[in-house]
Amino acid sequence: MAHRTVSCGPGSAHHGLPDDPRARTAAPTPSCPVEITLNALRGRWTTLVVRELLRGPHTFSELADALPDLSAKILTERLRQLAEAGVVHRDRSPGWPTTVRYRLTGRGRALGPVLQSMWEWGATAPEAGSVP
Repeated sequence: MAHRTVSCGPGSAHHGLPDDPRARTAAPTPSCPVEITLNALRGRWTTLVVRELLRGPHTFSELADALPDLSAKILTERLRQLAEAGVVHRDRSPGWPTTVRYRLTGRGRALGPVLQSMWEWGATAPEAGSVP
């Protein structure tokens, strides 16, 4: 699925857009890098889970403590989603009792600047209800 802001055609790199054939698509495609990124970060709470893991590996309980309003069910879903997207790795310690720690993969750590850019862009948005 192509993101509309990326399909500006030839020479789009001059506008800060990639000069990549995938950026010139006229129809949604799952190979669009923007859609791949948005899909990995989809769902409420996902960016906050990634934020916590950017600070270092965490157990499920540590993540739950850091995000007390996030239900265990949704946290489980988000961790599974992030693992499927190659963003999070689940480390299970041997022995008893086992300890499971979640950590970001290299791809997951690369989301740090992406989230920072999203923060900066959102921080400059006019307040809801105000007229620009």
